[in-house]
Formats: sequence, structure tokens, C-alpha cells
Amino acid sequence: MAKKPAAKRKRPRASRATYPIKHWSHSSLVAFLRNPLAWYKRYVEHVYDTPRSPAAIVGSAGHKALEHFYSGIEKDAAIEAGLTYLRDIPDFEVNFGKAKSKKARALKRRAMEDDYRRAIGFYLAKPPRHKVLGVEVSGVADVPGLPLPIKAISDLVVESRLEPGAVDVVDHKFVDSWSGKKGQKALFVMQALFNYYTVSALYGRPVRRFIVYECKKSQNKYGAPQLRRYALDYRALGEELLVFHRLLRDASAEIARPRAWLPNPSDMFEGEESFDLYRLRLAEE
Repeated sequence: MAKKPAAKRKRPRASRATYPIKHWSHSSLVAFLRNPLAWYKRYVEHVYDTPRSPAAIVGSAGHKALEHFYSGIEKDAAIEAGLTYLRDIPDFEVNFGKAKSKKARALKRRAMEDDYRRAIGFYLAKPPRHKVLGVEVSGVADVPGLPLPIKAISDLVVESRLEPGAVDVVDHKFVDSWSGKKGQKALFVMQALFNYYTVSALYGRPVRRFIVYECKKSQNKYGAPQLRRYALDYRALGEELLVFHRLLRDASAEIARPRAWLPNPSDMFEGEESFDLYRLRLAEE
């Protein structure tokens, strides 16, 4: 009797237990692509001691104010909530740059408050109106074909004006200058797709658009609008969706395999610190 041919051994698939993280988020994926060692410190070791820039803190304070405003709080109370958030950030969490003395840091703090008041004032002077379904909506979704779940927090989930019965996702950004449509499109698309899957899972309704409102913190000349709106229609993102899935699969494979966690010294945010971690061998298994 002829022998049966030996069955081919299937390549074992990595189980979730082999991954150092439980899910991907937009910020996590961008951090991994930018600086693997800084990503490892924050998202695997859960060490969050890297000071944030004043611009990032002002942006977070703006988000806090809008969270309250779109939850139904009066405008002045919402502004005060964001200011309280900003003032409660301790000095050791702020990257003051060259401002080393106590006086210089106090001046930087005052400038941060001025930036915040100006930016949130610009936004709330004529805020976009929506039929709001959810504020700061957090969700985790399992996506067929992806080895890890994805997580996103949506600033707003609103009734879509484009398609009855559908919803739109709204994101707010407080910026020093407008984003170039070409240069920022990849980042917007990635963030949009993270939100697409989580909002779809939470609401069970078609998710039609990802709308970004950029609020410029400095006064525009000649009375030009301080808000700029970008909208991505999910129905037009077929090719981008395929690339998104491939990127998440490849990134997941990278973090699952045995590897050295390498710094990116050219990273303008965490390059120096990541190189120090590498030099001191603080992230070696």
C-alpha cells in the first residue's frame, strides 16, 4: 500500500498571549512607527514619565472644555473646566524647554493659559452645531482579519447630515498652523479608520464620515476664520482600508517576534530619551 504523503505542517499563528499589548490604538501605532523604544516604554512597560509639550497640554485643555460644552454645560463653565485641567498639570509633567528658572516657568505657564483662552474663545465664538449622540466615546473592536483588537476614543459621535440613519465621527485639533491636506492625509485616514471600527461596533449603525475641525490658536490676519473643516467619506477609502489592514498586520507581526527595541534619535519628541534608554540597556529582556 502506498504511503500517504506527509501532511504539510501549518505555520503556527501567534496567539494574543504572544503579543506584548492587548490592542492597537492610533496613538500607539504612530508611536511604534516613529520610535519603537519609546513605544515599548509607554505601551508595554506602562511608564508615562515623559513630559508633554505646552502645545499638547493646551490642546488637551481645549478638548476638556469641548467635552463639557457638548455634554450640555454652559460655555463659561466649560471654559473654566478646561482652565482647571491645565492648571492642575504639575510642573514635572510639562516640557518647559529652555525655561529653567521658577520665573521663566511661571511666564511659560501664563503663556499656556493665554493660548488656551484665545484658542477656546475662537472655537466657542461660533461652535459647529451637531445632534450629538456621544461625547468622548471610548470603544474596543475586534476586526476580522486583524490579530489584535483596536481601540479609539471619539471626541463626538453625531447624527450624519449626509445620510439619514448614519452617524459621523467628529475630531477636534488645536493647532499652530493649518495641516497640509496632502501631508496630513495619511494620519487623518489612519485615525479615521480606528474610529470607524469602534463606533460601528458601539452604535450598530452606518458610519459615514470622519470630520476634523482644526482651530488655529493664533489670530488670523484680516479676520480670516479660525476654524478649518476637513471631512473624509468612509465610502471613498477602499484602497486606504486595505493598506490600513496590512499595516496593522505587519506591525502586529513585528511586535510579536523576538527583536531588539531600537531608539530613534531623530525623533523630535522623545529621541534623546529613547537613546538614553538604549545606552543604559533599560529595555532589554
